[in-house]
Amino acid sequence: MSIVLARIDDRLIHGQVMTSWLNYTGANRIIIVDDETANDTFLKMIVTSVAPANIKTEVFGINEGAEAIKQLADSDKVIILAKSPGVYVELMSQGIPLEKVNIGGMGAKEGRTKFYKNISASSEEKESLKKIIDAGAAVAIQIIAEDKAIDVAKLLT
Repeated sequence: MSIVLARIDDRLIHGQVMTSWLNYTGANRIIIVDDETANDTFLKMIVTSVAPANIKTEVFGINEGAEAIKQLADSDKVIILAKSPGVYVELMSQGIPLEKVNIGGMGAKEGRTKFYKNISASSEEKESLKKIIDAGAAVAIQIIAEDKAIDVAKLLT
């Protein structure tokens, strides 16, 4: 199993993920880990239908997602998508090894403050990002693969 991208993006699947990141990573599978989407049949259908037909795309809640990731085949090249950093804290606590977490989209909304250009986070989300970093994963803001990665650890100090 190879996790080729672990990405935080409140939009989950959209044009930039499909074009830039799929081409860059060579992924053949997408796993979305989001309790809300997993429990909403309509949302689940929408997000899985926008992925290319040749990319296996699945939606799981956090616990089911951790189990699915643990059972990936050696041939799987997976993009993991989640809406918030807390999901990755939980996945790591359940034994999912992550070397890097990418922030692609955390937009402005109630409870969040801007901390880099168009990236916003609540104080709880910033704490989750720190936990991910403290657990040994690098966290970087990188909207598309061609962009220069911005080290989040430097922004949180």
